[in-house]
Amino acid sequence: MIKRIAGGMMMTTVLLYACQQPAPKQADGEGVVATLQAPYADVFYDSLNVAVQSYYELTDALVKADSVRADLSAVQLKQHLDSLPVQQTGADSTRIVQLKEAAGSISAELAGLVGEKDLEGKRTSFQMVSDMLFDLVKTTGLKGKTVYRQYCPMAFNDQGAYWLSDKEEILNPYFGDKMLHCGDVTDTLSYK
Repeated sequence: MIKRIAGGMMMTTVLLYACQQPAPKQADGEGVVATLQAPYADVFYDSLNVAVQSYYELTDALVKADSVRADLSAVQLKQHLDSLPVQQTGADSTRIVQLKEAAGSISAELAGLVGEKDLEGKRTSFQMVSDMLFDLVKTTGLKGKTVYRQYCPMAFNDQGAYWLSDKEEILNPYFGDKMLHCGDVTDTLSYK
């Protein structure tokens, strides 16, 4: 009994220590807060904002370990990305193709997320969706919004994983209530 208690205390100490480890340093100047330009047409940003709100709902569902709600949010996000009006950005044809491909890749991963049977599989797909969505938002901007990229060093057996949020507060979608506030903000993208 004493060995179990001591082992449990030691594991808790290790987990708390690991959670306090800093996120990997970004080599390209990320993490700096600056107001950036969002150069495309408003109709595109209105649609992208709705998609990102669905992403935040998906994040919240994973924080609460609610698989059914995660699937519903993923389906909504997929629908929004599939109908993203990239033709109306006003961008050149090369950029339009890139934006379509990026949205299509995220959409495909969301289909995979819905097909996952357990929460851990959904969280693995969510990690990929988060990384790709960050790249999309970083490329296009998100007019009038601030996006916080957050990092948990302990996700996926200490390999670490990122997610996006509309607030600085850490609500960890990889561990939920087990380690709700584990993580930190690594990047802040603010667009006018």
